[in-house]
Amino acid sequence: MFKRLRTRQMKRYLITGASRGIGRAIAEKLAAADVTLLLHGRDTVALADTRKAVEPHCAQVILLIHDLAESSGVSDLIAEVGAQPIELLVNNAGVAVVKPFGEITQIEWEQTVGVNVTAPFMLTQHFVPKMPPGSSIVNILSIAARTGFANWSAYCMSKFALEGFSQSVREELRDRKIRVINLYPAATDTNIWDHIEGKWPRRKMISPKDVASAVAYALSRPADVALENITLSNLTGNL
Repeated sequence: MFKRLRTRQMKRYLITGASRGIGRAIAEKLAAADVTLLLHGRDTVALADTRKAVEPHCAQVILLIHDLAESSGVSDLIAEVGAQPIELLVNNAGVAVVKPFGEITQIEWEQTVGVNVTAPFMLTQHFVPKMPPGSSIVNILSIAARTGFANWSAYCMSKFALEGFSQSVREELRDRKIRVINLYPAATDTNIWDHIEGKWPRRKMISPKDVASAVAYALSRPADVALENITLSNLTGNL
């Protein structure tokens, strides 16, 4: 038993948007003795809470405090992760601007593109060349990657864009045995709803833990099996 622990290969997982919600739930689900978790977020206090939750269960936790709305923030994150390869990239960080399209400012539009599209692009482009066969990229998309919703034009635009990008990358990486796993949750009960006007039936929403369980299940499949597209809906219909 002692020899197994000593020879166990250590893995590095990078999860963006791990301060709370889906990102935190994924970090908690994937924490293991042979895993170093690289956890990104902007909220220092909330990210520290995630660290407390996962640290007893994994080899090491590294916190990455950067704003992905700016390409310089993505570059700084990449530099901090360092040259050692990662085996898993979870593109989870996201922002949502919810208002009529005529009221969306250019700054809001560009921030949405920066966090939801450009950051996953830059991270994928940088880390993939060193990823070993059997590695995975997980993109947390949304049912909004397939359907437009009134007042969600900026958000839907960004998810549609990430959908197209990730599908193309998937085909490019098949020969390298790197899986690209896309998740499409319906409305999920996270803090994003705290900042959106209106009454939302949060008790009927999907739990972040359910999304994390789907991620863990997809990653647990044999290396030659790709569970590529996972849609999570609630029984009362998509919210």
